[in-house]
Amino acid sequence: MRLAFTLEYDGTDFSGFQRQKNAPTIQEQLEDAIKAITGSEISINYSGRTDAGVHALSQVFDFDTDIERDNKNWIDGINSNLPKTISVKQVFDVPEDFNSRFSAIERRYSYVIYNSKNKPLFFDKFSHWVSNELDIDTMETQLKMLNGEHDFSSFRSSSCNSKNPIKKISHTDIQKINNFIVITIASNAFLQNMVRIIVGTLIDIAKNENNYSISEIIKKNDRNFAGKTAPSKGLFFLGPTYPKSLAIDSLELAIFDRLKA
Repeated sequence: MRLAFTLEYDGTDFSGFQRQKNAPTIQEQLEDAIKAITGSEISINYSGRTDAGVHALSQVFDFDTDIERDNKNWIDGINSNLPKTISVKQVFDVPEDFNSRFSAIERRYSYVIYNSKNKPLFFDKFSHWVSNELDIDTMETQLKMLNGEHDFSSFRSSSCNSKNPIKKISHTDIQKINNFIVITIASNAFLQNMVRIIVGTLIDIAKNENNYSISEIIKKNDRNFAGKTAPSKGLFFLGPTYPKSLAIDSLELAIFDRLKA
């Protein structure tokens, strides 16, 4: 049988999700935890390869097993072998052809900016501090220019190996509560560092440090016209979306509720 799980994690101390040699990763921690309770070597599929320092509120992973356990025992068993910065939340029975990555039809990220003259003492690990006052109306106008299908070559890392830079952004949103500005973007897929470069560009435009509009930068197809790459610590993977027929509740939208708390 095939099981799918949702989990959240603080990516601060990890070199990304995907397993690497001689570097701590989320995948390594998960596979070791699963082995501890099943006695088997397990290789998981996962919905999004987050980079070093990036967090997740609802990553999804799946694997095959013949072991029968109830959902609570699966969750408690895996969590008991994970560090406190990683937590499995839900488990679902899924079809044998389900794949956390390839079955997803959309992915969503939020980026958290702390906009204040004073550095955020308690939220420094989970936000990007910008001391200059940012014009949220300008940022919202520019953000909307991303909607639709475009060649996002201007917003990809130089090390990005994706063969197709054309992506379709289906949703953008920017909200402000107190000193926090949260930018949310949903797309069928993302290029490496795409969200962080978009956020860095929006910040530069709001600070009048970039005179090009988002639409103009898209048309340039040149990374040199976009802004700086925003730090990884402000980025949260909210999760993937799957076809309704799978009945997988995998999207976490409560990031603002957590900031309010």
